[in-house]
Amino acid sequence: GVAAAAAEARVRDELARNIAELDQLIDEILLASRLDLADAPMGELEEVDLVGLAAEECAQVDAQLSVRDGGPPLVAWGSARLLRRVLRNLLENARRYGRNALGQLQPIEVEVRHGVPQKTGAATAELVVRDHGPGVPEALRERIFEPFYRLPGASEREGGVGLGLSLVRTIAQRHGGQVRCESAPGGGAQFVLTLPLQA
Repeated sequence: GVAAAAAEARVRDELARNIAELDQLIDEILLASRLDLADAPMGELEEVDLVGLAAEECAQVDAQLSVRDGGPPLVAWGSARLLRRVLRNLLENARRYGRNALGQLQPIEVEVRHGVPQKTGAATAELVVRDHGPGVPEALRERIFEPFYRLPGASEREGGVGLGLSLVRTIAQRHGGQVRCESAPGGGAQFVLTLPLQA
């Protein structure tokens, strides 16, 4: 009957979601293990226009992009594929946790700006992904970058396996950069990815 068909459809949807999560898990484990080898090749390296990359990714998920320019072009040297993956993982994280107490997804903001020059004097760019969810407790802002770590209370329905942020950090480090988590102005969390600019 209708009820049986509906139940079957629910089971099929659940199976499809589980398979998709397994696919993502396998993909992320393989990528993480490959990148953990310090001398493993990152694939084709090129000039990456960080503003253009951010604009494309923000358009996919309806995130709000702002660019603070004035200075050298915001162009990094590295793997466009991996840097795209970093931004996607950060946006997915913001989408997963950026809900208010009523469960409504709040606007996700992305900012691309010049960072503080490194000790060597090299220019840097910062990509900031900001959500307006519950935020990350200060004591856990380092732990969330550990492989397979998930925030206490992160439910199964939120998906994810705790590898996304670990990959973000690994990819950032392979590009000579870093990532940190802060509290966002007005509440929520913001992730700041710092990358050296193309000299």
